[in-house]
Amino acid sequence: MERITISKDLSFSRIIHGLWRLSEWNQSKEETLSLIQYNLAQGITTFDHADIYGSYTCEDIFGDALSLAPSLREKMEIVTKCGIVLPSPNRPQHRTHHYNTSKKHILSSVEQSLKNLRTDYIDVLLIHRPDPFMNGEEVAEAFTQLKEEGKVLHFGVSNFKDHQWNMLQSHLPYPLVTNQIELSAYNLENIEDGTLNLCQENRIAPMAWSPLAGGNIFTSQDDKAVRLRTTLEKIQGEIGAEGIDSVLYAWLLNHPASIMPIVGSGKKDRIQTAIDSQSLTLNHDQWFEILHSSMGHEVP
Repeated sequence: MERITISKDLSFSRIIHGLWRLSEWNQSKEETLSLIQYNLAQGITTFDHADIYGSYTCEDIFGDALSLAPSLREKMEIVTKCGIVLPSPNRPQHRTHHYNTSKKHILSSVEQSLKNLRTDYIDVLLIHRPDPFMNGEEVAEAFTQLKEEGKVLHFGVSNFKDHQWNMLQSHLPYPLVTNQIELSAYNLENIEDGTLNLCQENRIAPMAWSPLAGGNIFTSQDDKAVRLRTTLEKIQGEIGAEGIDSVLYAWLLNHPASIMPIVGSGKKDRIQTAIDSQSLTLNHDQWFEILHSSMGHEVP
């Protein structure tokens, strides 16, 4: 498994396991532990969480499984996020869906995540969404306190555009280490608006959520999905890939920005597909054919 340098003292596995739907997999804690062990055995050491996943339950499910083999904690990197607030039976005090990046909320969210995950530190904490009510100075105070206390080692963001990134970074004495963005051959927003360029400018490797476009490419009958499927199937045959999902992963993995796809499946065969895609090579013609199919026209 390729490793991607995140900072001088931290690296991630090139493929990241996402736990967004962990609560939907209906696994026993022993089964979840088995999945964690499978990932580690394959070289996937980076696990992506958020406080809100599974209506505030997924971190705890993961931590419950990890408690069966606590020594595994030192073999992995845990990423989690905070800043989104959702109404939930598990959080009855919240009336509305909103964002909260206040110092108080960040600190309390991290304390709960540490408890849920059965760990005393988080490798990387991300602000989950840009907050229009964000006080950059207050976020920096929370980050600095957490870093000084050893509760969070590094910080980053998720779904941030350049101006949002630059504002928060301006308040910090240390660099943000990643931006987790939606990115796939179907969803080109963060390529077209320069967000991916910002990552390269700042020498950071982005994490890519929904690298298979939430399954749209496989099932949708909209023009873009149909065009993409046709092209992906053609290139699948050319490079000897097992399926178009392999080609979709390869399209991201072949990009020079060191994109790290997040695989959000509880099925080992689907995780293995992403792992195996690291060996697939697309030439320029093939990479741009996929891009053209998504855009519906050639580049200028």
